[in-house]
Amino acid sequence: MTQFRPCIDLHDGKVKQIVGGTLRDDGPGPRENFVSGEAPAAFAARYRDDRLTGGHVIKLGSGNDQPARDALAAWPGGLQLGGGITIDNAADWLTAGASHVIVTSWLFSAEGRFLPDRLAALVERIGQNRLVIDLSCRRTASGWTVAMNRWQTLTDIDITPATLDRLAGNCAEFLIHAADVEGLCGGIDQALVKHLGAWGGCPMTYAGGVANMADVTLVETLSQGRVDITVGSALDLFGGTGVRYADLVAWNQRTA
Repeated sequence: MTQFRPCIDLHDGKVKQIVGGTLRDDGPGPRENFVSGEAPAAFAARYRDDRLTGGHVIKLGSGNDQPARDALAAWPGGLQLGGGITIDNAADWLTAGASHVIVTSWLFSAEGRFLPDRLAALVERIGQNRLVIDLSCRRTASGWTVAMNRWQTLTDIDITPATLDRLAGNCAEFLIHAADVEGLCGGIDQALVKHLGAWGGCPMTYAGGVANMADVTLVETLSQGRVDITVGSALDLFGGTGVRYADLVAWNQRTA
């Protein structure tokens, strides 16, 4: 059954909800849907108290290391950590309390070419069972193409059954943001969710576009219950009006 996975997105040290396609290395700052005055650790503590596992903390740029460590300390073993993960720091984040580390950009060259030797080395260092591969993507002529560097650079990896089969043996889970609809609260990428569910070879979490509880139910239906869901800008915890956090906690308790 589809489960709700909570998130903590960090930008400039604060919990924020950002329209994914506006996050750039240069030019004007990203479009922000929500900026919290509450510490990241407070969100982690809430998730801990509600026994929500499998969520993630994502560091969007610099200035987020200490807030991320504070969140992991508040819910040790309950949250995954992503953003700037490399073979040199992955083990440190696991020691800091992350259940898994989430990696994307480090697995590619600067031009977006997949580097399988890096993936093999990372698995050797920390183990397959502590690694989540981020396959966040954009729609392209070939379907969905993995994007790195905060979704700015398209890679040479498309999300196909063959790709998923090849990568699944090197990780515990996949995390997939639909970057084109991320933060817009305009509805999920239904075709992508159905595509992922039809494969269903390992645990997966989808994020992007959820507007209301009907979208949460739709993820379960389209994926045959094989894909979990993260809710961002529509969530009342993040200033949204479409989805109540209490309803998502209750949703997960269906299988408790």
